[in-house]
Amino acid sequence: MRVKWVLILLVMIEIISCCWAEEKTAMSEATDVKIIVEGNNKFALQLYAKLRTKKGNLFFSPYSISTALAMTYAGARGETETQMAQVLGFSMITSETIDTETAWDRMQVHSAFGTIINDLNARSQKGKYQLNIANALWGQKGYEFLPQFLQIIKVNYGGGLNEVDFIRATETARQTINAWVEKETKGKIKDLIAKGVLDRMTRLVLTNAIYFKGNWARQFQKDKTKDAPFTLINEESINVPMMNQTGLFGYMETDSFQALELPYVDKELSMIILLPRQVDGLADLEKRLTVKNLMDWLGQIRQRKVAVFIPKFKLTCRFELAEVLKSMGMTDAFEPGIADFSAMTGKKDLFISAVIHKAYVDVNEEGTEAAAATAVVMKTTAVAPEKIPVFRADRPFLFLIRDNCSGSILFMGRVMNPKA
Repeated sequence: MRVKWVLILLVMIEIISCCWAEEKTAMSEATDVKIIVEGNNKFALQLYAKLRTKKGNLFFSPYSISTALAMTYAGARGETETQMAQVLGFSMITSETIDTETAWDRMQVHSAFGTIINDLNARSQKGKYQLNIANALWGQKGYEFLPQFLQIIKVNYGGGLNEVDFIRATETARQTINAWVEKETKGKIKDLIAKGVLDRMTRLVLTNAIYFKGNWARQFQKDKTKDAPFTLINEESINVPMMNQTGLFGYMETDSFQALELPYVDKELSMIILLPRQVDGLADLEKRLTVKNLMDWLGQIRQRKVAVFIPKFKLTCRFELAEVLKSMGMTDAFEPGIADFSAMTGKKDLFISAVIHKAYVDVNEEGTEAAAATAVVMKTTAVAPEKIPVFRADRPFLFLIRDNCSGSILFMGRVMNPKA
């Protein structure tokens, strides 16, 4: 009888130990995801600060860019890796911790990205909204990439290696990659990679595509949409289709701006609109847009009855980000002979020649459709790289689409002219 109770006790101890181990692992994964999300959001706002100097409307997916560069980061070593970690906001990786003994630290980054991707894709399967994220590698046929690198991308990012022939069939390879992007974004992102970006020296292209379509939790009635004035930054007034409704929404205000939260069905994702009180107030608001300030503002949002007026708008933007990323501190990755992506091939033979991003958004009475894609183009160091050229919302405003569960900023932009 005593032996029986001892066995039962041992079994209970084993069960408790297993449960504790699983809980500890889950807590560790949650911490890693939180760190990556904070890093991604920091990168998002720093990148926005660089891109906002361009005149006119602006829209991009910082999440898509972060993911494509994170896959590229998996193959980086040395100073190239350090610079990429700093720019991308991977605070768990520092110059002191990067060495041959701390590969596990690197894996935390990719594992956390994998957790985020799997969670976003899994939640979209419930059918309340569409959110699809896809990644892929496009490598030169017969060119050898290290199995460890390919495994990291496949396991954590779901990106398999597709062999193409950049040397003998450059245009076919370009069309193949663009067709994949177009398919994964439901036809919204076409011709991501323009003619001339790829050539015989291209060896690898890393791609990310993200597509979102969600209806508002409280839709706007189409028959209430009326033309109304929208004041441009130069104080010129134009008429635009203005949607409107009154209801309970997340809202906060300060002396200089108002903030509105428009949730999508299921309330797992929302659009946040930051509206300056003055027509010329957007530039000042953009300067104040830091991770800390944004979190503070979002923390002040409370439900209240609001009369909401926002314009219908549709935007498409394309960026070549090489010069922007260099200005942020990621310099070595673009320099042939200096870039170290030896974890991809075992040699320092590759460098980034271009980072291309294209994004689309359509905001209407039913909800929002948004898509984006990013391509990181890598060439061999045999030749020098080509130079890459670098709520009455009736006035310019800033907006973002945020995953409320993880806090990730999926899309971000501003509207300077809804009719542009």
